[in-house]
Amino acid sequence: MNEPILSVARLGKAYRSYKSEWLRMLSWFGVSVGYSTEHWALRDVSLGVAAGEAVGIVGQNGAGKSTLLKLIAGTLSPSEGEVRARGRIAAILELGMGFNPEFSGRQNALHATGLMGIARDEVAHAMPEIESFAEIGEYFDQPLRTYSSGMQMRVAFAVATAFRPEVLIVDEALSVGDAYFQHKSFGRIRQFKEKGTALLFVTHGLADIRALCDRVVLLDRGRMVREGAPDEVVDYYNAMIAEREKTTVAVEQIRLGDGWLRTRSGTGEATLAELTLTDADSNQELKSVRVGERIVLTARIRVHDSIPRLVLGYMLRDRVGNLVWGTNTWHTGQVVENLHAGETVEYTLCFTCNLGPGSYSFSPALVSTDTHLERNYEWTDNALVFEVINTDKQYFVGTNWLDAGFQIRRDGSH
Repeated sequence: MNEPILSVARLGKAYRSYKSEWLRMLSWFGVSVGYSTEHWALRDVSLGVAAGEAVGIVGQNGAGKSTLLKLIAGTLSPSEGEVRARGRIAAILELGMGFNPEFSGRQNALHATGLMGIARDEVAHAMPEIESFAEIGEYFDQPLRTYSSGMQMRVAFAVATAFRPEVLIVDEALSVGDAYFQHKSFGRIRQFKEKGTALLFVTHGLADIRALCDRVVLLDRGRMVREGAPDEVVDYYNAMIAEREKTTVAVEQIRLGDGWLRTRSGTGEATLAELTLTDADSNQELKSVRVGERIVLTARIRVHDSIPRLVLGYMLRDRVGNLVWGTNTWHTGQVVENLHAGETVEYTLCFTCNLGPGSYSFSPALVSTDTHLERNYEWTDNALVFEVINTDKQYFVGTNWLDAGFQIRRDGSH
């Protein structure tokens, strides 16, 4: 990795209660005094982020994600450790944080950029772009208290990104926006990243983490428990949640030779014995599939212990982890009930490969209901990987092939 533009070393934040306010005040000046209780929201976190690198931070509620971002942004003071940054940090944290509800959007923009250290003439020059990007019309000159949460987010994002920072921190605030503005915001974030801005990104949208981030950090109970490639950490995080719900007993990860990561977890009452992809006509097993080819996905499940219900679910992902399609037999009304040890269940899924050229994977899940959080017998990410090639269709791009054609009518009159 290049020289970090942002460095966090052994960072920690403790919340302490004192027997009196006088003792609390003395602690502010470095006087060692006793306290009644101590809770560490974050402890011993170290990481570096290079220019142009995007790092995602994932974890359950209370894991310390927002605390870490606030410490880096400087809105909280650390109890231990330090933060070093080369250049300006811009942060979009709690919605409307630092905004005055009685001020208009324009006044809040002036105030916020002033606090960011931006010269007033630069702000005046950028104000039309801030107003244009926010796209809230005449509300830009109305009090913030009249705004919806989505409008507040639009102004906050437009202000925070009006001047490209060296470090951009984005918390869950973007989740309140509409789909159009989210798309627009991610476009600007990607532009900043390409120009060298370091990005710290927190969201519950794991697909966004996979698509945008170069590296992911997993926080749990205030500590950093895993750091690595997005697919590795996101898949581990999903398995960890199931484990915490007592639905799985082990998590196993293997990096395959073609770069795909296989993650397996589960309690093992039912397991995947075989997963194959075959041509629907010849029954020949396939590693590469033609666009438009009719194919069959076959799963053979072995039952090791008696279980009341068995549900098979699939997720189909592209190479970067985007979810292309998914369903399960709970939603299709095909739950198999009252299975006993030694039984085998075979599922076949017939479909036409309407995918675009590229590499894809199927991830099967053997569960008891519509979710793996109740009983996860076995979940295997990227259990079957295959290539899609275009041999006889007209050229197209994207992850989906549409059976579509142009019709053109030309009027000969002048």
